[in-house]
Amino acid sequence: MRIKNLENLTSHGNVEGRKLIAEIMEAGLQASDPYYNTLKLLHIEDGKLHIGYPDFEPTGSPRTGEDVYDLSKDIDRIFVFGAGKGIQRVVKALEEILGDYLVGGQVVVKYGDELILDKVQVAWGGHPLPDEGCVEGCKRIIASIEAAHLTERDLVFTVAGNGISSLLTLPVPEVSLPEVMEMVRITQIVRGLPTSKVSIIRNQLDQLKGGRITRLLRPAKMIHIQAIDINEVNSFGDRGYRAMTQSNMWLHFLPDMSSAEDAIKILKDSDSWDLVSESIRKYLSQPHPERDVLRKEEFEQMDCRIYGIMPTHMNFVPVAMQKAEELGYPAHLLTRKTFVEASVAGALVGRIATTVENYETPFKAPCALVLTGELVVTVGKEGGIGGRNQEFALAASTVLFGSKRIVIATADTDGTDGPGGRFDEDAWNQGCHTLTGGIVDGYLLEEAKERGVDVQDALKTHATSKALWQLDSGIWATQNISVQDLIVVLIMDHDGATS
Repeated sequence: MRIKNLENLTSHGNVEGRKLIAEIMEAGLQASDPYYNTLKLLHIEDGKLHIGYPDFEPTGSPRTGEDVYDLSKDIDRIFVFGAGKGIQRVVKALEEILGDYLVGGQVVVKYGDELILDKVQVAWGGHPLPDEGCVEGCKRIIASIEAAHLTERDLVFTVAGNGISSLLTLPVPEVSLPEVMEMVRITQIVRGLPTSKVSIIRNQLDQLKGGRITRLLRPAKMIHIQAIDINEVNSFGDRGYRAMTQSNMWLHFLPDMSSAEDAIKILKDSDSWDLVSESIRKYLSQPHPERDVLRKEEFEQMDCRIYGIMPTHMNFVPVAMQKAEELGYPAHLLTRKTFVEASVAGALVGRIATTVENYETPFKAPCALVLTGELVVTVGKEGGIGGRNQEFALAASTVLFGSKRIVIATADTDGTDGPGGRFDEDAWNQGCHTLTGGIVDGYLLEEAKERGVDVQDALKTHATSKALWQLDSGIWATQNISVQDLIVVLIMDHDGATS
């Protein structure tokens, strides 16, 4: 089970609906585990390593089909390097398949990920704000690569997942880590810029981002594993190989599209230019051609393959929808691109749900509505502990008051919705340092009144973790990779309360 506090979540309010939606969420969270898909990507047979799986190939790739290496003749050593939330699950599968052929490697993961690896070393760092742990992990990656003296007879697996843009942080000498941290805080947390734009800025301030790390791996053969769906259309309208090599800004083992001019424009357009440090402004304003990001032309001179091991049709969304159908709730996908302010989206989706409940349009109950994407929270000067999924859930609860048939659940598939912290003493003492989302229903506001929880103040100050925990409605889950958010709306045809 990935949900760790199931009993508390399903013991009050619309009990039947909460149990049903928790079952759907659990199925979706389980389907977010990349371990099983990694096992499909490669296997060893008769001393030969077979790498390839059609569903994981980027469309338009110049190289297709399976690669086969004779491990006694073609390959001297195998290494693994990577960064991202929960990517140990990918690397664990690699360790099991490769066995003694795997020499070692180094990955950087988020605090809270339990150590599960044997051969590949693990470092822990901060997310969404990078910290010294990230820098130390990157230095260990460089030291490991340099000590290996890689040759064309070596094979390197790289693993990238969501969170890599924070975890793989090693600022250029001219800019300090605190300055980068403050820039990320200003742009992403205070200004509410999407990760895609923030990544363009920090790529120009880093020694490893933007494909620079891949230069260090030459001349080894490389298999770049992305724990995402690489054939989804990105914000530039590209997909597959083109998206990976010509409009990428965050998968840092691949070619990058960003430039210093892009970074400056984003900072100025968001009114952040004068807020970041003078060192950052000075560095971005001066040319550094010798430190440019990796471009497509250079990348294609290397011996590389790219795979995306979490394709949409094998991912958490269809699994969650299938589970809803099995439970008797016809499922409808509302959107795959929920890149909007979390509280606004929560209230809107709540209104859609009440419209279905009261007017049976555009769907008829019982039914399940499913959304995914990546929500945004513009924090401003408030310092409350929470996250985008928690804010969505709590905002949705404000429009569900009196509903006896609606339950809404939302979670970040990585198990960590926001940076977390000591948001509640009871939670902290139980070992819960971050929530991944929440489950709310039409009974929640009355429960909040009875327990003295101010929902509106929690939304205003973004202190949603404490409020949800005190209402036994915050989801506490094990950590894994992030493949965006899962939002499920369950609209029943009867009251699911037990009393």
